[in-house]
Amino acid sequence: MNELTLTKMNKMKLHGMYGAFKTAIETGKADNYTFDQFISMLIEAEWDDKKNRKTDRMIKAARFHYKSSVEDIICNDDRNISKNNLLRLAECNYINNNENLLITGSTGVGKSYIATALGYQACIEGYRTMYFNTTKLFAKLKMAKADGSYLKELAKMQRQHLVILDDFGLQPLDNQNRMALLEIIEDRNGKGALIVTSQLPIKRWYDVIGDKTIADAILDRLIHQSHRIELSGESMRRKRNIISE
Repeated sequence: MNELTLTKMNKMKLHGMYGAFKTAIETGKADNYTFDQFISMLIEAEWDDKKNRKTDRMIKAARFHYKSSVEDIICNDDRNISKNNLLRLAECNYINNNENLLITGSTGVGKSYIATALGYQACIEGYRTMYFNTTKLFAKLKMAKADGSYLKELAKMQRQHLVILDDFGLQPLDNQNRMALLEIIEDRNGKGALIVTSQLPIKRWYDVIGDKTIADAILDRLIHQSHRIELSGESMRRKRNIISE
């Protein structure tokens, strides 16, 4: 009878229940539960399994370049980031409020790591998230213009609760990239959250965007109701290399 039950659970893709039921039988712990406790245990196992599978799918769909976590971020005065501020961001209220997070700092100080860690946290909390290297995104959108899939790509981004634009400002924008950025920002204004990382301080973003009118339109929407992290200190990459040596 137990084998038949396990077979049916497997066919119905109740993987959490299947694992919990099988373990309880094999370890002899099934008799330790009352009937309602056993049912509750099976449902809890299925709930956790489905949640974990959903999180894994969302992380895969986000296309992060590497794995990072909020717990591993070093917070101190030297880096100009506090643990309390980071934990508040990890609660994802800025996503609920459709607010932006702008992270600036010199090369290697951990901008991308923090953005990715917050992206992972967003996936864990059930928010649809996508990560982009900004330069590669603009190249992709140019190709999408050529093959007719541009609007489809923008629509995919618009459906996300959180979009991460990493390494913004490495090179000045041409007119096509300026307009693409404006459309991305406009689509998300009041409708979704955005994390932008850059080596350049925000006051220099005008020069990168180029056209003053378009720059004003982009930055007005981007900076309004935004949170900011201005990282300082030595390169974390260099620090890790010294420790490993």
